[in-house]
Formats: sequence, C-alpha cells, structure tokens
Amino acid sequence: MLVLVAPGQGAQTPGFLTPWLDLPGAADRIAAWSDAIGLDLVHYGTKADADEIRDTAVAQPLLVAAGLLSAAALGDVTPGAVAGHSVGEFTAAAFAGVLDDTAALRLVRTRGLAMAEAAAITPTGMSALLGGDPEVTVPHLEKLGLTAANVNGAGQIVAAGTLEQLAALDADKPEGVRRVVALKVAGAFHTHHMAPAVAKLQEAAAELSPAEPSVRYVSNKDGQVVADGADVLSRLVGQVASPVRWDLCMETFQELGATALIEVCPGGTLTGIAKRALPGVATVALKTPDDLDAARTLIAQHAAV
Repeated sequence: MLVLVAPGQGAQTPGFLTPWLDLPGAADRIAAWSDAIGLDLVHYGTKADADEIRDTAVAQPLLVAAGLLSAAALGDVTPGAVAGHSVGEFTAAAFAGVLDDTAALRLVRTRGLAMAEAAAITPTGMSALLGGDPEVTVPHLEKLGLTAANVNGAGQIVAAGTLEQLAALDADKPEGVRRVVALKVAGAFHTHHMAPAVAKLQEAAAELSPAEPSVRYVSNKDGQVVADGADVLSRLVGQVASPVRWDLCMETFQELGATALIEVCPGGTLTGIAKRALPGVATVALKTPDDLDAARTLIAQHAAV
C-alpha cells in the first residue's frame, strides 16, 4: 500500500523549483497558479535567496505548488493514503480532491500571510531536538515555556516559542537530546502564538465547498483517517495553532499496511523520518525530476489498497 506525503516549511532551498519547470506544461501551470494567488512562484522557486523563501508568506504557497507539480509529474497514481506535514496538509487535501489545486493554493496563500502577521507580533521561532525521550523532553520544554509544536517520531521533536525561550533551550537541553537545530521558519507555528491567524483562515475557508476525500486522508491533529471533507477543512484551519502529530500519522500508516512511501518535492525530510520509524517501508523522495523513475517503479510495485 502506497502513501503519498508532502513536506512542510523548512524543506525549501534556493532554486529547488528550477529543474521541475523544464517538464512539459510545468511552466504554464506555475504561471497560472502565480496569477491566481498574486505571487511570482517562478521567481521565488528559481532565483530567490534563502532569506526570501524563509518568509512564511512565500514559503507556504511555494511548497504546496512544488508538491502539486511534482505529484502531477508522476502521472495517474491512486495512493492508499495521503498526508502532509503542517502546510503539507494543504497539498494532501488537494491530492485527496477535498480542494482543487487553485483553491488549495489560494487558501494557503491566506494562511501564509496571516501567519506572517501573527509571527510579527512577537519574535518567535522553532528548533528541532534530535534524540531524547518524549516523556522527558516535553515536560522540559513546558518548564521553559516552550511548546512541542511538532512531534515527528523517530526521536525528533520540534520546540516552538519566543527567541528568548529557544535560547534558554540551547543552554539547557533535555536529558538525552544530542542536538538542538534552529529551523528555517519565521515564527512559532502550531502554538498559541498563531491564534490570530486562525480567525483569518476561518473567514477564507467559509467561502469554500470542500469535497469528500477520494482517498484516505490522515490528519496531523491526531493521526486519524478523516472521511468528511468539511472536517478536513476545519482541521486545516485549526492546525495553524495546534501541534503536528506526525508520529501518530506514521502509526496510522503502519495500521493501514503501508509498504511504500513517496514524498513529493522538496522531498527528503519525511522520508528520512520514515526510514527510522517505519522499517521495511520502501521510500522515494522527489527532489528533482531525476527521482521520478524510481517513484514510478515504486508505484508499480505497491498498488493502492
């Protein structure tokens, strides 16, 4: 059983979209999406530097567009389940047919702008903790006033909070944590700091008519399969200010009998976690179009169930 997943913020790198634009029809598709959301995705995906694409208002639609473009390049594929990490959930919602591509991009453009505004209120950020036991790490973060914003599994938790709180974490790591790595994001996402963004996203979402998922959609909120389109949309709104439970998503992949996992562009982060947390599950990360053949081979070997 094949799972198709989409990464979240921090996966972007300067110029990562460049090779994808050489695929037939890709440049036209990206140009149309750029017009629809009022953002030059070609510029940001090919010429912008790391600081420009760190801006959450840019990074979010850029990541969703790249995910949709790379998935389309796979051809006709029906995965057994889909999921996305943080903003990747919007990509997954489009995979599942809950929102069409343009609607997903317009909504995520609103999300990015609203989260950028919320992030500007207080200087905040996120740091990945490598190693350690969640039962030890989470209480330690709470003691420092931080939130376990992403519980990714395979020994990785992402802490979020003010820059002062993150500095305190650097000086006082939880027992068993090997490293604390600052992430390329512009705020404390999936925490109470993002509450102002939720209201703006609710207004935008109210204008949409979500469809029922055509494949199993696994939610960041609790790792559950969500079969109702309105519920998917409601969860997309709420997850802006609530933690990402990727560990529970992977548990659900296992329960569903996943045998293969493909991570759309810019792939690498989620396949890296899967290699540690889902032993025996074959993985392919779509980084450039050179990875498409390996992905198609995996698709041929692991039919949807």
